[in-house]
This record gives sequence, C-alpha cells and structure tokens, in this order.
Amino acid sequence: MKLHELKPAPGSRKKKNRVGRGIGSGNGKTAGRGHKGQNARSGGGVRPGFEGGQTPIFRRLPKRGFTNPNRKEYAIINLDVLNRFEDGAVVTPELLKEQGVVKNLKDGLKVLGNGELNKKLTVKAHKFSASAVEKIGAAGGATEVI
Repeated sequence: MKLHELKPAPGSRKKKNRVGRGIGSGNGKTAGRGHKGQNARSGGGVRPGFEGGQTPIFRRLPKRGFTNPNRKEYAIINLDVLNRFEDGAVVTPELLKEQGVVKNLKDGLKVLGNGELNKKLTVKAHKFSASAVEKIGAAGGATEVI
C-alpha cells in the first residue's frame, strides 16, 4: 500500500446535506423546516431547560447549600500503601505518581493513618492526618509538609 492509495473506511465519511438548494433535492424551499412556527424562524426554538411554559425543574426544586468555587481537593493515600518502599526512602508526591500509586495529584497529596507502617520513611506531602504523623513517627520516620 502506498500513500496515494489510502482511502477512508467505507461509511466513515458522510456528505453534509445542503438544504435550500431547489425542489429536486427534497430539501428545497422551506429547507426541511416545514411551514411557519417557532422552529421555522431564524433564531427560533427554545432555550435549554425550557419545558413549554411549565415551571421548570430548576425552579421547582429547592436551593440548598453552597458550593465553594475555591475548594481544594486532595489525592488521598493510606499508610499501608507506603510499605512498598524500602527503608530510608524519601516518598514524594511525584514519586507516588511515577509509580502509579496515585493517578491524579489534584490540588495536593494528603496522607491518612489507615493501616500500619513497618518501614522508616521520610514522607513529603501537602497534608497529614494526626494519626498518620503519629504512626510515621512511631516507625522512626519523618513527615514534611510541602
């Protein structure tokens, strides 16, 4: 096969329907929009969420709570996951992402104290829970807030 012989898969390319191009096309005159009415006009049609004059769902349901636009979302990790590293290792968020422990770091890394830690590690993260700091210290390791 050569470059000039390449063709798209059959059925993958469809020609755009050119409306308003004469009687023979089947889509001439009114261009497939029918006669008169809201949808036949230019700029016609209803806005998203319009329910034909019925009170729309976003007005029927009560407003509740508050969403903080500046909220920080942390990637979380438990202590028992850190046992995979060897003694004396420095565990950073970048290292965890590189090894596939954390997929997306979001706004930072938070270490939680679930499970046991059997290795002496230096853990660098954006946040730690109190129990995580206690357990890392008890295992002879150190914590560092980035």
